[in-house]
Amino acid sequence: MRKAEEEEPDERSGEEPPLKYGRVLLKLSGEALAGDRGFGIDPPVVDRITDEIRGVHGMGVALGLVVGGGNIVRGTIASQRGMDRVNADYMGMLATIINAMALQDMLERKGVETRVMTAIRMEELAEPYIRRRALRHLEKGRVVLFAGGTGNPYFSTDTAAVLRAIEMEADVIIKATKVSGVYTSDPVKNPDATFLPSVSFHEVVTRELGVMDAPAVSLCKDNNLPIIVLDLSRSGAVAAAIRGEAVGTLVS
Repeated sequence: MRKAEEEEPDERSGEEPPLKYGRVLLKLSGEALAGDRGFGIDPPVVDRITDEIRGVHGMGVALGLVVGGGNIVRGTIASQRGMDRVNADYMGMLATIINAMALQDMLERKGVETRVMTAIRMEELAEPYIRRRALRHLEKGRVVLFAGGTGNPYFSTDTAAVLRAIEMEADVIIKATKVSGVYTSDPVKNPDATFLPSVSFHEVVTRELGVMDAPAVSLCKDNNLPIIVLDLSRSGAVAAAIRGEAVGTLVS
C-alpha cells in the first residue's frame, strides 16, 4: 500500500499538524443519507455529511468516497423476498449512483470539485471508472465518488470500497457508521456490549464482529490496508482520525 508521506512538523504558529493518512477512502452506508426517516435522501442530513467531507478535503487529503444504496434498495433483502438476485443486485448498484449524485450536487454547491465514476457505464450522468483517470482526479484535488459497486452482482459495496481503496493506493479505509466503533456485539441491541478500540482482521472474521463482510476484510488483510470504524454523527471525527487521533476502532 502507498504510505503517507513523512513530513517534519511545522512549528510555525497556526499551521495544521501533519496528517497520518494522506490518501483516504471513506465508506458511507446508504442509510446514513436517510437520517431518521430510514428511507430515501434527507437533504439536511446530506448537508451535514457534506460539511464533514468538505472539511476533510480542505485538509489537503486525497479523498475517494463509496456510498451504499440501502436507503433506496438493498439487493440481498430484495432477493430474499423473491426477486431474482442478479436483478436485485443491479438495482442496488443503481441506488448507489443516485446517492453519489446527491452527494456530488451538495458538495459542488459548497465549492468542492468532484467526479462521479461508475462501474456501470452511463456517460450522460458520470464518467466510467478508469483507474488511471481516477488517480489523476485525486492528484488534481478532486473528491472522487465511486458508484455502481464493482459492477458485478453478488459483491457488496464494502467489497467495492476495499477494491477501490487498493486500486487508489489509499492509506486507510474509514467506515462511517451510526455507532462509535466496533463492539463485541450490537450495542443497540445489547447495552452490555464492550467497545473495542482496536481489533485484528482475524478477530473480525472469527468473532463475526460485523465490521465488513468476509471478502472485504480478507482483501484488507491481504493488502495490509487498515480500517477505521467511527461514528459519522460525531462532528470532526473523520478529520480527527485522519490526523491520527484515537477515534473509533482501528482494524489492522
